[in-house]
Amino acid sequence: MGEREHEHVRVAVIGSGFGGLGAAVRLRREGVTDFVVLERASSVGGTWRDNSYPGCACDVPSHLYSFSFAPNPDWPRTFSGQEHIRAYLEHVTDVFRLRPHIRFDSEVKRMAWDGERLCWDIETSSGSLSADLVVSATGPLSDPKVPDIPGLESFPGKVFHSARWDHDADLRGKRVAMVGTGASAIQIVPSIQPDVSRLTLFQRTPPWVMPRIDRAISDAERWVHRRLPFTSQVRRGLLWGIRELQVQAFTKRPNELGFVEQLARRNMARSIKDPALRAKLTPDYRIGCKRILLSSAYYPAIAQPNVDVVASGLAEVRGSTLVAADGSEAEVDAIVFGTGFHVTDMPIADRVVGADGRTLAETWKGGMEALRGASAAGFPNWMTVIGPNTGLGNSSMILMIESQLNYLADYVRQLDVLGGRVALDARPDAVRAWNHRVQERMKRTVWNTGGCTSWYLDASGRNTTIWPGTTAEFRRATRRVDLAEYDVLRAPAMKKAGAAEKAGVDA
Repeated sequence: MGEREHEHVRVAVIGSGFGGLGAAVRLRREGVTDFVVLERASSVGGTWRDNSYPGCACDVPSHLYSFSFAPNPDWPRTFSGQEHIRAYLEHVTDVFRLRPHIRFDSEVKRMAWDGERLCWDIETSSGSLSADLVVSATGPLSDPKVPDIPGLESFPGKVFHSARWDHDADLRGKRVAMVGTGASAIQIVPSIQPDVSRLTLFQRTPPWVMPRIDRAISDAERWVHRRLPFTSQVRRGLLWGIRELQVQAFTKRPNELGFVEQLARRNMARSIKDPALRAKLTPDYRIGCKRILLSSAYYPAIAQPNVDVVASGLAEVRGSTLVAADGSEAEVDAIVFGTGFHVTDMPIADRVVGADGRTLAETWKGGMEALRGASAAGFPNWMTVIGPNTGLGNSSMILMIESQLNYLADYVRQLDVLGGRVALDARPDAVRAWNHRVQERMKRTVWNTGGCTSWYLDASGRNTTIWPGTTAEFRRATRRVDLAEYDVLRAPAMKKAGAAEKAGVDA
């Protein structure tokens, strides 16, 4: 570690999920080999490494949830499980020879901008280094959020979050509480319901659930995709096109989603025959306002006699007794939280110190905002992947990641063209203008008008998470770096040299 204390690299990438590995591949394609990937865990995979709960799977079709530059003809199912996606990311790491660049067990503790040297000083759990450019790819679904429940510390049984599943906890024959009804919970419930003695589901807000049309991909299909790669591209293109056509309903004409609501109600009615239970499970907001969930097993599991639905959030823990906000009680042996992540208040923001000495968290106190979802004013040569307002409500995040990788590639090119010790700092007026356009478009969307409170919204109720347009629009917006949107910073020594040269010419 002593040799690395003063190590300097051109680029430091933080995180080895889809965003971080994608950035590493793109940097190599741009001819940049002087980079490291800082990963706090001991393996790659990001959220697909951390989320290993029973039933964990993707709700985006496999052929769309993969890099365009690394197609996988051997996906075993139309919707892939966690183990298949994690294996895919390991495969990408090996195929593109990224392992020599990765520093495992290297959690970033702090990074600060040095305006004299025009670089970032980075402290990690395995040592220190500096970098000209930082690409933050920690992802919004990386740090679990557990609510502050009074008395939780007194609970005698197992307690864990879905993203930190305790595989040593044997839930068979136990009374289990599932807190939350998000994307993870609707996969966990049907996976553990047959084995537990009683499952109590604490539901603050019911989700809209559509069937998940999943099936095994046949050997013949995979053979065709291997022998004729264009067929995989066609399949991906069709999946993408269908989702692009859906965007108008989400962003401009939310009332058109009423027909989808009818389909969701029918999906529920097929499994939930009890009118009282059906009333508990029926949302009172427009479909799409919160994430639409996909499952063909959730409602059948909910209808089983060993499942209780408490239509109220967990309010208090008294020993083994869980008390809901409506006063109802349940005795349980284990608690599983499916309560989401720190999305609009990402912990990494507390560790990034910009040019004026303020942290990114302090700068974003009034809400996250970044130029084209990538650059924050006052944080030169710092880019984020899956930044503010780059999330999607109906398609694959890999499409957005690849667009941001295009922006990263052109950012690196612009630094090369400018030459020498140089940095780009997003202009505050450019950031404000971009954010204003995004928020104006957001006003008509189902996420803002649908009548719900979702994890897309920050503490002030502003949607700083979702992109209010098509993935094609975002790709066009991030194809090139516009230098007019940035201040160009030069190292002091270079400024003096430039001034001296100018003085000599004037003389």
